Amino acid sequence: MVITDGPVITCAGPYRPELIPAGCPLIPVSGGWIWPGLIDIHIHGIGGFDVMDGDAGSLAAMARQLVQHGVTGFLATTMAAKMPELVRVCRAARAVAAGPPPAGAELLGIHLEGPWIAPKCRGAQRKEGIAPPSLAAAQQLLGEAGGLLRLVTLAPELPGAMEVIEYFREANVRVAAGHSAARYLQVQEAIGRGLSHVTHCFNAMAGLHHREPGLAGAALVDDRLTVELIADGIHVHPAVMGLLYRMKGREKLVLVSDSIGVAGMTDGSYGLGGRTITVQKGEARLADGTLAGSTLTLDRAVRRMVEDCRVPLHEAVAMASAVPAGIAGCGHRKGRLAAGYDADLAVVTRDYRVELVMVRGEIVYRLPSAQAVTGRAGTG
Repeated sequence: MVITDGPVITCAGPYRPELIPAGCPLIPVSGGWIWPGLIDIHIHGIGGFDVMDGDAGSLAAMARQLVQHGVTGFLATTMAAKMPELVRVCRAARAVAAGPPPAGAELLGIHLEGPWIAPKCRGAQRKEGIAPPSLAAAQQLLGEAGGLLRLVTLAPELPGAMEVIEYFREANVRVAAGHSAARYLQVQEAIGRGLSHVTHCFNAMAGLHHREPGLAGAALVDDRLTVELIADGIHVHPAVMGLLYRMKGREKLVLVSDSIGVAGMTDGSYGLGGRTITVQKGEARLADGTLAGSTLTLDRAVRRMVEDCRVPLHEAVAMASAVPAGIAGCGHRKGRLAAGYDADLAVVTRDYRVELVMVRGEIVYRLPSAQAVTGRAGTG
């Protein structure tokens, strides 16, 4: 049972009818669960829209589509790009944040993935968008973001990276290592400077070696690091997904989609950012076969962790709600079904269909074929 008063939860727990205020409208739910709204801190696009469109309309369209998958908040995630493109994204995000809330997921901030990444670990990132870490550029982007910059991914081994890490630490912006060939000791130094997160663990980084653990090894063994996982069974084998869960536990593991604009679209070839992306059986690849982000959504990521890795449902949900909320800087008000938290929630059936989504107490999505039913609450 979850009781809300406008945008805030006032009660969450087992069904107790005596706690329900007189005249309170009821939304019956049965045969499934009530989840806290999911939060995607690493998403580039969905349904034909992309953050790098640099357009407030595209961000609003993404927000409307994300709620269909139980996502109630997200960080608009960039790609490595030239400064004018990144500035345009920052300004589009500011326009969305300053305007009326879209009838969808809430834009919680910006995740700057690049341009300060290692060229040899760029993955599907554009080579021409890569630049060396620069304090001047960091200062400019922080200013352009207008308080919305929440997470920055960079390669800590690059010259100038340590200074940029320290700058963002002082500005209360979380810094992640990603698209990196950093050695283990370099990662340790970066942690001392303020690094605290790892972007899409195992992807676009040097592999684990028994004599040089590198970034992957640091991600596994250092409890100061939270780590992202693209849990689609494509980017990371399910056996390694399970290993990462056993090493990090529910408090340090974050499920992300890393989805791009072709997510939610049928198999075929699409033009995106001047390049051709081919989608086949859920895999998005460039012409040379390189994985180009994903087509994953967070509701499916939760399901895969439960079914492929035998993770308890409440822990898998927490990895997609409470843990990313903390990284996004809103863990004090989002990511949990508890009194005083924002009334962001998703009603999900036993076969993982999202039937209803509420953002700050407003119903923003109903599955067209949803049937009215009654039932229990799951606090994640």
